[in-house]
Amino acid sequence: MATITKQELQDLESIRNVHCISIYMPTHQKGEEVLQQEDAKLLKNHLKEVKLKLEQEPLGKREIAELIAPIQELIHDGEFWRHQSNGLALFLTNGIVKKYTLPISFKPFNHVANSLYLTPLLPMFTGDDSFFLLWLQLEKVKLYKKTRYYSSEIQIEDKIPSRMEERVGYDYEQKSLQFRSQQEGHGAAAFHGHGEADRDRKNEIERYFSALDRGLMTLIQNESKPLIIACQDYLFPIYQKVNTYKYLLADHISFDPTETDESKLRELAWKKLSPVFDKERLEKIEIFKKFDGTSRTSSDIEQIIPAAILGKIDSLFIQKNEDIWGIYEPEKDLVRVDKELLPSNVSLLNRAAMKTFLNGGKVYLLEKEDMPNPFSKINALYRY
Repeated sequence: MATITKQELQDLESIRNVHCISIYMPTHQKGEEVLQQEDAKLLKNHLKEVKLKLEQEPLGKREIAELIAPIQELIHDGEFWRHQSNGLALFLTNGIVKKYTLPISFKPFNHVANSLYLTPLLPMFTGDDSFFLLWLQLEKVKLYKKTRYYSSEIQIEDKIPSRMEERVGYDYEQKSLQFRSQQEGHGAAAFHGHGEADRDRKNEIERYFSALDRGLMTLIQNESKPLIIACQDYLFPIYQKVNTYKYLLADHISFDPTETDESKLRELAWKKLSPVFDKERLEKIEIFKKFDGTSRTSSDIEQIIPAAILGKIDSLFIQKNEDIWGIYEPEKDLVRVDKELLPSNVSLLNRAAMKTFLNGGKVYLLEKEDMPNPFSKINALYRY
């Protein structure tokens, strides 16, 4: 899977050429859509639309065919379509071809202009929505750093006891037969044994988790990202008791200890963490509403474009699936708004979004009813 970095996004944003083609489409990893080659058919339809747009410009059929040939070849590339994710982004201009198979679904869209259209990629970068996930079993522990779309494992073997018996110092296999846990109902587990034996078992697990916590803190104690635990239900309160990480989530992911599907764990984690990350967006919206109509905000594209280029925007809110076309003349500090896309103009919303993002601001793509000021397609909250 070809991921995309902020540096690559910056490189793509800097491209200026007479004919820049951007194509976005949803894709499928399995199922009837793959068997019926639905994704390839959708790309074929995109290319038909792109050809029609290019035919409106002074280009001959041969020039058009040569320009789109690298994408045309993908239609019949069976191997390419067998390795898709949720979405595909294609960028093409003279001498440059970029293909990104990404874990985000796109609304079908194509764009032909003198720059690439990159705004649909920004949800992958909005905020620092990263977190730690601790996959916790008595026999094995793994630590991941994740976002909604990506995951990477952090090597912790040299920081923690590799197994519980390494920490508590007795024959774990024999004892685990006596005090094993089992899944009950929706995932709750219970100890088997009586009185003192159960207390001993819990104390041993607590000692083990305390050792884990000390090892993990050597890696993440200075972080401020949320930590979520994936474990059997009965283990979580024991880990909670010894935990010293300030940002441990009060809830956990209840899962079968044989579950090793990392992508599934990421999805379950995101369901619990999305309200945490959504809090910042809601706070920014409230700040915009508080200062709407003052110098701290703007809903005027003619003011927002220069501010975005100068890095003055803290948060930018853009209405999904809408656009404003025009040009910006930096030498005159002038924004001209047009009624439609022309060979000489660009998407001003795309320009504002990319400049805001590359200058360190946050960009949120919202439905109209969620916009701070729904009477404008773009709202900006300034840094000062």
